Parts: sequence; C-alpha cells; structure tokens
Amino acid sequence: MCGRYTITVTLEELIARYRADHVAVPFHAPRYNVAPGQLVPAVVNDGKANRLGVLKWGLVPPWADDAKIGSRMINARAETLTERPAFRGAIRRKRCLLPADGFYEWKASAGQKRPYRIRLRSGELFSMAGLYETWTSPDGDVLHTCAVVTTAPNRLMADIHDRMPVILRKEDESLWLDRRVQNPAELRRLFVPFPEDEMEAYEVDGRVGNPANDDPLCIERKAT
Repeated sequence: MCGRYTITVTLEELIARYRADHVAVPFHAPRYNVAPGQLVPAVVNDGKANRLGVLKWGLVPPWADDAKIGSRMINARAETLTERPAFRGAIRRKRCLLPADGFYEWKASAGQKRPYRIRLRSGELFSMAGLYETWTSPDGDVLHTCAVVTTAPNRLMADIHDRMPVILRKEDESLWLDRRVQNPAELRRLFVPFPEDEMEAYEVDGRVGNPANDDPLCIERKAT
C-alpha cells in the first residue's frame, strides 16, 4: 500500500522535469505529507505533449453511485488491474504519472508501527505509475481522480511492508503514457519492483501520521 508521499519541489521544477507544454496547476508548493483525498500533481499525454495538472487522490470509477468510494481506491494492485471493474478500463486508456520524491510506509515492530520515508538514493524526483478517471455526479459536477499502482516489494521494502508503488524508469514513462498502447500485456514488464540498491529508507517522526502536519520536519531522520 502507498498511503502517503512527498513532493518537495517547486512547480517550475515539475514543469522542467516532465517537459510539460500545458500546465493547469492553480497552486503548488513543496508537499511533505501528501494524503489521500487531496489534490495531487499528475502528468498525462495528449498524444503530442505532456500535460501537467491536478487530480484528487482516490479513484472514483465512472459508474460509481457515490464519490465516497474513492477513499477505498487510493491504490490499484498491478496483478489484478484487468480484473477489477474500477481499474480495467483505466489501465487501457487512462494512465498517468504521479510525481514524487519519497513515500512513507509504516513498519510493524514490537507492537508498534514506526513510519519510514523511502526515496531514491540520488534524491531525484521519480514517477509512480498512476491511473485516472473522470466521474460526473447526478448534479453534473465533474471529479477527476487517481490511484497509485502498487506491486510486490523489493528486498528493502519487504522489511517494512508487503507492497510498494510501481516506480517507473524515466525511459519507460513515455510507454506508460502512450494512449495508443491499450493492451495491458504490453505494460506488464513495468510492474517489477524498483531495484533496492537504488533506494534508501529511514525512520521519521510519528507526526507524519497526521496529515495536518505538512512541513520539512516530516522528512527529517528520526534521532536514534
């Protein structure tokens, strides 16, 4: 599961990293504790260029009766994307990149859950594979939502949790965004765990458990 993450960069850095030709982000500041239900930056491709906008984290399928279902759809298991009604349409035609520079996971230890931040050793931005959908309420309100695709853990993550987000190599991002690719089998090779030797994990303070805490203290290493 991926239930919290960080994206501690400026809007200008996001635009440069993804070479976005069209930007529809009303406001962005560094985020240290992104939580489900919030608006998050996302990248899609319109067939010609990358577009940077925002989606609400928690996917609401077009057929849903109530938008509240999104609270249960923050993650999508890579192994069952073509089986789940909520995701089998999106995997074929509505894929996005969810930029991040770290994510949090809680490790069960001695009857407690201790939060860890996991990131690339390089400290670089990376792209989590995402799915998105558009839902229209009975009153005509339109909601654009997303979910993070998850996979089995690498050896680093296995010590912390039994799932991790699908982190895409830069060279694979264009394939994930390519709307012409509608056969899920062509994407299966992307669902492997990211190499553990390129990642690191460190314990952080329990204050990240409260989404109201969104500041640089969230990402500081906990003193041992």
